[in-house]
Amino acid sequence: MERLPEHGPCLVCGTSPNSFGFVFYKEGDRIIVEGTLTRAQQGPPGHAHGGSLAAILDEAMGRGLWELGHKVVAAHLEFDYRHPTPLNVPLRVIAEKDHQRKKSIHCRARIELADGTVTVEGRGVFVEMGDQFFEKFGDFWGKPQ
Repeated sequence: MERLPEHGPCLVCGTSPNSFGFVFYKEGDRIIVEGTLTRAQQGPPGHAHGGSLAAILDEAMGRGLWELGHKVVAAHLEFDYRHPTPLNVPLRVIAEKDHQRKKSIHCRARIELADGTVTVEGRGVFVEMGDQFFEKFGDFWGKPQ
């Protein structure tokens, strides 16, 4: 597995004090993400907030597509919460491209506990923007082009 660099102010993998601090790896065409959620991401007592879990899956799917050379933004995300996700335990996320239709790219991802229990499954449709991405948003550090 190849460790991928964080990208600045990212909520999931960045270096800001509010980042979850997750680490991203590339393994073939898949993205593997590892990290632990803390009380800062709590929803129900002792468990992760659903929005935190959605953010992790969104970032894993989008980052996976970027690593495959697609400049995308999320258009539709959908999540199935299968099992409560406890805080302060190692989590593993697996994300991969499913299929592509013209400029829409479909992905899937899941969050697993160390014993293999799947806590959340997600699917996403991302839209290929090409170089228009940089014209509209700048680069990852928020600087205009």
